[in-house]
Amino acid sequence: MSLEAYLQVYLPALDRELRLVADRFLPGPEEFDRMVRYHLGWVDEEGLPAQAGRGKQIRPAIVLLCTELVGGDWQQALPAAAAVELLHNFSLIHDDVEDNSPLRRGRPSVWKVWGKANAINVGDAMFALAHLALWRLAECKVPFPVVLEAFHLYERTCLTLTRGQHLDMAFEHRLDVSIDEYVAMIDAKSAALIATSAQLGAVVGGIPLDETEPFVSFGRSLGRAFQIRDDILGIWGDPELTGKSAATDIVSRKKSLPVLYGLERSSELVEIYSHEHQGEAELDRAVAILDGVGAREFAADYEARCFRDVDASLDALSVFSGAVVGVLRVLVAGLLGRSV
Repeated sequence: MSLEAYLQVYLPALDRELRLVADRFLPGPEEFDRMVRYHLGWVDEEGLPAQAGRGKQIRPAIVLLCTELVGGDWQQALPAAAAVELLHNFSLIHDDVEDNSPLRRGRPSVWKVWGKANAINVGDAMFALAHLALWRLAECKVPFPVVLEAFHLYERTCLTLTRGQHLDMAFEHRLDVSIDEYVAMIDAKSAALIATSAQLGAVVGGIPLDETEPFVSFGRSLGRAFQIRDDILGIWGDPELTGKSAATDIVSRKKSLPVLYGLERSSELVEIYSHEHQGEAELDRAVAILDGVGAREFAADYEARCFRDVDASLDALSVFSGAVVGVLRVLVAGLLGRSV
């Protein structure tokens, strides 16, 4: 089957699984429940049904594809797919608060509508909902030892994600962040959940946890490449396409890969980044400096190296199912704007 054929089956099933969990634990019309459903794209600010953007949903797709890759039943893995999607959404709600990002998926973020205190609380609810979603593995007749393995992996990933977010925020107050430190940060903040998605799919599909390193390697490399692409879009992306404000990463003084490259080569950019607030003219100048030193090209080259690592990891996974690996290659190519 093609990637489109898989997704036409997977994504409606994922949506049903997500709604099942939400209806079970957050069934009410109260504002609290509405805020959760708003972020997930199911309702508008008034609680009326909506079909808002729900993101690429690549992490749950990777869970299900990796379950099929090893010969497992993808429907048994739906709770794990829902759990990683909800955990990802928890991180987005808190990221928007921490980064003062007013837009998420083309409409006002939760904090922009209901305030930061409410958004933090909604993010906490999403975190709890993610764990409740994962428990449904047992209801889907996944053997209990496998469920426990999945939880152990999942909880460690939660800690890793929060550590990565801490590093990301800590870097905002430093002008001496190295490329190696940056890679360690994105491995924790961005790549960890993608790697865990691949691992969870394999584990639910029947692969022992201590034999899942090829899946970790695939997910980590993809996570790195995907984050670097996001870094590029965070400065040069079209808000109409990304659903986020232009140059948000510069406004929040993110130490993304292009910015780190620029800071090493421009004292003027260091000066701009040393200011607590930047005006529009300074933002424009910062982008111009990055253009002048070739920061975009450097980041694109680094992303290309990560893409080659992804390709090598998929070669290793071909021993399970070349057909499903072919679908994963198409998924990766689409995410990173490359040909298969």
